[in-house]
Amino acid sequence: MNIDISTLDWDKTAGLLPVIIQDYKTLEVLMLGYMNAEALEKTQAEGKVTFFSRSKNRLWTKGETSNNFLFVKELFVDCDNDTILIKADAVGPTCHTGSRSCFKTDFNQNFIFELENIINDRYENPVEGSYINKMRSKGLNKIAQKVGEEGVETVIAALAETEEELIGEASDLVFHLLFLLKEKGLSIQDIAKNLEKRHK
Repeated sequence: MNIDISTLDWDKTAGLLPVIIQDYKTLEVLMLGYMNAEALEKTQAEGKVTFFSRSKNRLWTKGETSNNFLFVKELFVDCDNDTILIKADAVGPTCHTGSRSCFKTDFNQNFIFELENIINDRYENPVEGSYINKMRSKGLNKIAQKVGEEGVETVIAALAETEEELIGEASDLVFHLLFLLKEKGLSIQDIAKNLEKRHK
């Protein structure tokens, strides 16, 4: 979805709007940059994120020297028409330090989304001998049964085992639930939407 450049409030911030870059798969915030109208126009035309560099005083396409491009997946504008959100497919690390994100968080709190993407990739690109490949060959009943087993083990760990063991069993349960959802053609997004609907 392209943005109508003329609807943005360029005057409020002297012709430069802040742009938040978010990983389209994990929703992790990767960086913050700035765009003028020309940078946004180039971004939308080429599908790669181009900023206006305040230090270099020119347009700057992320990845032009490192090849760590940010490919645009979706664009959004906030309610005041003065901030842009871009969900992007990040090729390589986003930060110039070599980190995935410019924000130094302790861990990727959205790793569950990344795990779901790993499972999806195993479906699209099967690896002979991999756990997912072996389980898929046994069929839906076995995959569903495994979720039940991990659920019981999680309950036992919660009642009678250590915190570390509970975390381990709960992790196994989440993994196998994601696996089962994929087998049924569903995703964690479907669950999130249903939970949101229930909350309302």
